Order: sequence, then C-alpha cells, then structure tokens
Amino acid sequence: MALRECVKCFQPYGFRATWHHVIVSANVPRLLEDDLDSLVRAVDELEQARAVWRSKSEEHAALRRREKASGRRVPRRADPWHAWAGLVAYCPDFEKHPTERLDVVLRRVISAFESGVDLTAQCRACARALTEDAPCPDCGVDPVGPTAVRRVGTVHRWREVWLRSGS
Repeated sequence: MALRECVKCFQPYGFRATWHHVIVSANVPRLLEDDLDSLVRAVDELEQARAVWRSKSEEHAALRRREKASGRRVPRRADPWHAWAGLVAYCPDFEKHPTERLDVVLRRVISAFESGVDLTAQCRACARALTEDAPCPDCGVDPVGPTAVRRVGTVHRWREVWLRSGS
C-alpha cells in the first residue's frame, strides 16, 4: 500500500502506467514476501526520478522568484513540463510506456520541453518522429499529454496488474 501511495503522489506516466512500470522494472512478485527487496528497488527508482523532478522544479521556482523580483510577473514562456504536475510523459495505455529507468526518461523529457522542439512532431521521451496525433508507437507517450481522452483496450488487464496476478 505504501508503494501505491508513492506512485499516487508521483506519476510521470499517469498512475496506471507508472505503477506498471515500477512493478515490472523492480520485478515485484505477487507475494511480496517472496522478494522484499523488490519493494526497495521500486521505491528507489521512483525516488530517483522524483529527485530529478524536484531539482528541476526548484530551479524553476528560483528563476520565477528572480523574474518577479525584477518586475516580470508573466513568465517568458509556458513551462508545460512544470504545469503538468508530474504527468510529463503521460501514457494512456498503461502497458505501453518507456522501459528505461524513470529518472533517465524524465531528464530526456524535461530537456525536450526546455529545448523548444515541436512535441507533436517528435516524441519527448524517445525522440522518434511522430506522424500523427497519437501516442508514440515506440514508447507510448502521448504528445498531447494528460488532457487527451483516448480509449485504450487494456481495461480488462488493469485488475490483473493491480493485484499483481499478471505483469
């Protein structure tokens, strides 16, 4: 339950996809007693990614304080990576998400936002060229973000993953 609360508070792919990612990457067994260290591995990966997020957020806050002190009340440009409250690499299909460590993907995603690349033409997580307004076929990240409402046919699998009866 504690891991679920951690994912609930920090979910860069969305709750379900982030949950699936940490469960699979840490190889958490159905019966946690079989590998208690898997919980530590999952929390460690999540915490390392959260540290990246916090560091970038603190840099952003310091920049805004300096801008406001100099009289600039309106930010120079929108910072969507910051405004999305952690959903920077939203994956509507919880089973299709980047497979690299969360901190690696977050660094890449934030760099893509900061570089100003057209995020509808290039995937912010894997840099693949996108040809349509749909999730990346390689890593599953949605270029539109969490505002998109997409129907994904994996709802029946969610219960298995949630109960750790399937991966």
